[in-house]
Amino acid sequence: MRLLVIYCHPDPESFNAALCARVVEAAREAGHEVDLLDLHAEGFDPVMSCEERRAYHTPVENEEPVASHIARLKAAEGIIFVYPTWWYGQPAMLKGWLDRVLVPGVAFAMPEPSAPIRPGLTHIRLLGVVTTLGSPWWFWTWVVGAPGRRILLRGLRAICARRTRTFWIGLHEMDSVTAEARTRYLDRVGRRIARIA
Repeated sequence: MRLLVIYCHPDPESFNAALCARVVEAAREAGHEVDLLDLHAEGFDPVMSCEERRAYHTPVENEEPVASHIARLKAAEGIIFVYPTWWYGQPAMLKGWLDRVLVPGVAFAMPEPSAPIRPGLTHIRLLGVVTTLGSPWWFWTWVVGAPGRRILLRGLRAICARRTRTFWIGLHEMDSVTAEARTRYLDRVGRRIARIA
C-alpha cells in the first residue's frame, strides 16, 4: 500500500518524532511504500490567504498554491497522521493543511440542490492516527467529545472510499506517564502499523 504519513510537530527531538520514526520503519518493514510529509521540516504555511479563499471553489485554480501536496495526496492509498493533540484537536499547522489541501474538486464535490456532497478521495482505503494527549481518556472522550478524532475518522473518512478502514492510537496523560509506558506505546504503535494489510 502507498502510505502518506503526515507528521506535525515542531521539535525533531520530541517523543512524537520517535513515534513518526516508528510508524515509517514499521510500515516499510511490512512492505509498504511510504511518503513522509513532515509539515514543519517542509515549512508548510498553514494560513489560507485572501486570494486562496476567493479561489477556494474554483477547481484547478484552488489547487495551485498547494499543488505538490495535492499530488502526494492523490498518489496515496492510505494516510497516517502522527501529531500531538493540543487543546483537544490537531495542531494549527495540521489543521491548516486540512483547510488548504482538502479543497473542492480534489477532496470532495460541493453539494448541489439535488445532490449532497460527494467524496473525492475514493482512492484512500486507510486512515490512521497516532497521537499523544495530555488529558485523561475519560475527560477527552466523555467531557470534551473527542473532537480531534471526529474530524479525521468521521469527517475525513466520509470523503474517502466507502469501506475505508480506520484506526486511532492515543497515549493519554502524556505529560505524566513513565518512560516504560512510553516504550510500551512505541511498541504498540509498531505492532499496529505492522498489521496493515
